[in-house]
Amino acid sequence: MKLTKLEHAALILEEAGKKLFIDPGSFTTPLTDTAGAVAVVITHEHADHWTPEQLARILDMNPGIPIYGPSGVAKAATGIEITVVNAGDVVTAGPFTLRFFGGKHAVIHSSIPVVDNLGVLVNDELYYGGDSFTVPEGIAVDTLAVPAGAPWLKIGETIDYVLAVKPKRSFPTHEMVLARAGKDMANGRIGWATEQNGGEFFPLEPGDSLDL
Repeated sequence: MKLTKLEHAALILEEAGKKLFIDPGSFTTPLTDTAGAVAVVITHEHADHWTPEQLARILDMNPGIPIYGPSGVAKAATGIEITVVNAGDVVTAGPFTLRFFGGKHAVIHSSIPVVDNLGVLVNDELYYGGDSFTVPEGIAVDTLAVPAGAPWLKIGETIDYVLAVKPKRSFPTHEMVLARAGKDMANGRIGWATEQNGGEFFPLEPGDSLDL
């Protein structure tokens, strides 16, 4: 399985000539090469993780494919068919098996409502928690997408998250809110935390790929 990191929180997984898109949002360059998609996963309703325009670019080339997300996404995505999933659900789309975890977005502030959020484990290989620090209990995570910068996190929480998950490999995501200096700092901390349990850190930039 091939992973390609796009800007911010967007990922493409490719297996056997088919593609899975995860969280193509407003901080991600407009998608173009979307042919071959079999599904989309949206972890939660915030615009930096999906937009109608990004979904249209996928659906135009792949009409009728399922878009998976929690109930909050279904309410927000007016006029777009969303297949609602919940923590504990397992679904298959083409060569991809998707297992969902969690349920709620990390707290930003008491004045801001906490929305639905689901983490997803793809083919028992890649775990991406969306905007949460949900640890997939009972799962040995091979590759972890690690949030590097957001209004809902501080780097100490990110470090503790990586230490708890103990991935064999990790890479940064959710970092378009950071300047170059901030990205470098976060990469250093995430790399350190990954290495504490014998894992390897990959400082992927938008457009970089990793074979899983």
